Amino acid sequence: MKTKERHQLKENDLAALIASAGATFEAHRGRLALILVITLVAAAAAGGFLAWRGQTSVRAERLLAEAMVAFNARVVPVSAEPTQPGEVPAAATIGATGTFATEAAKLNAALPKLRAAADAYPDTGAGITARYHYASSLAALGRHDEAIRAFDEVARRAGGNSLYARMSRLGKADTQMRAGQLDAAIATWKELASSSDDELPKDAMLMELARAYQAAGKTEEAKKTFTQIIDEHPTSPYMAEARAALGS
Repeated sequence: MKTKERHQLKENDLAALIASAGATFEAHRGRLALILVITLVAAAAAGGFLAWRGQTSVRAERLLAEAMVAFNARVVPVSAEPTQPGEVPAAATIGATGTFATEAAKLNAALPKLRAAADAYPDTGAGITARYHYASSLAALGRHDEAIRAFDEVARRAGGNSLYARMSRLGKADTQMRAGQLDAAIATWKELASSSDDELPKDAMLMELARAYQAAGKTEEAKKTFTQIIDEHPTSPYMAEARAALGS
């Protein structure tokens, strides 16, 4: 076949291909336009969601920051009248901004701000952080039942073995002990001691469980737990305390 003829055939094939593509496009123009519209809408929605999430995060962080100003404020006890010439009274005495006369006064001032930040954006990192500090503040003020519920909420929202979920379970157990809810505390410490979470020191969890047994007057269970510490954690810093408890 001559070179000219071969070129002519290639040109004919290309023309046929272009014509076929054009016909296919015409036949499916409506569908292709719909796909394009859907793609653009999806992209716009994704962009809008990312922008909304970014704005939400900023607002949540701002509320948390405002709450933490009160939570981290200085506690300056009210002093008596100055005893030395030129001595200045404590800041709390004169109602200076950013100070509180007692820890309780500080925490009571921080509570509504922490609660507002937690409730406004409950599932954000800032919201979970705010709720954890809210729970710990309730516990420090002796509002144990409220604190336990708040710790449970933090663990639920933080999920899994995240830092705040872990800290909240520990906070709950400690609060139950302080509230005298010894059976509930024992159940929580047992759950923590048997957890597969490697970040929780098992010997420390067992020691807390043994102390809870002791406080509840469950001597045999306490002895078994102290013995478990000695047998399973021979290098534990709690070894001496466990041995002393068994000896006594």
